[in-house]
Amino acid sequence: MKFAICNETFPDWSFEKACHFARECGYTGLEVAPFTLAKYATEVGSARRAELRKTATEAGLEIIGLHWLLAQTEGFYLTTPDPAVRAATAEYLCELVRLCADLGGHVMVLGSPKQRNLLPGVSHEEGMRLAADTLQRVVPELERHGVTLAIEPLGPEEGDFLRTADLGVELMRMVDSPNCRLHLDVKAMSTEPTPIVEILRKHQASIAHFHANDPNRRGPGMGEVDFSPIFETLREIRYNGWVSVEVFDYTPGPERLALESIRYMRETLEKIGAKA
Repeated sequence: MKFAICNETFPDWSFEKACHFARECGYTGLEVAPFTLAKYATEVGSARRAELRKTATEAGLEIIGLHWLLAQTEGFYLTTPDPAVRAATAEYLCELVRLCADLGGHVMVLGSPKQRNLLPGVSHEEGMRLAADTLQRVVPELERHGVTLAIEPLGPEEGDFLRTADLGVELMRMVDSPNCRLHLDVKAMSTEPTPIVEILRKHQASIAHFHANDPNRRGPGMGEVDFSPIFETLREIRYNGWVSVEVFDYTPGPERLALESIRYMRETLEKIGAKA
């Protein structure tokens, strides 16, 4: 099992310091939120992209991809009826594909609830159609660069669109590309009536990426969720992708969040007799 951590866990640290500390903790992958680099991906030039990739590599980390794709941006929306805004959103996602590839990444997690929640008068069915229309325009760029877009269902705390794994797979199938798959997140899955292990088994063929966290918005092992059955199921379904730590409550501080999360995950693997 390969462990990564999201770089916004280290909000006030330099990229270099975050990389070296993550590697010291035992992570081998880094997931990047574009807003930590610049307001817009277009502001991150080719030289800076090469520098970031080199910094991570020299620290012993692989940049595995991006998440929070549209966070803190303006003028983009996945489910809007406005065709011009959807076109701009698709073009910006294409730029993020290029950024991801330039950094050495291969997966982009599409969450960004504030840029996808249903607008007044838009039904969920219509929102699905509009989202699929937007994402289908990104497919050629995904295929060109070998990047996978992983659709992320989110719980009701985040919004009103795409709340279940079933709906994530439905949208994935509407986009209809091998470069568009499913992302699953422990915090989000915890809001579903279906047990997490059943969700994993049901959608095992669609999963491209996985976030480890807890409903309390902190890292794995820092709340009530027992990861033993989750990791046992990931092993059972032969998931060979990354398990990436994503937190939302930074109160404990970056050192504790990073260290306690990977320590718990490693102890969980030992408990179930698996290897990292």
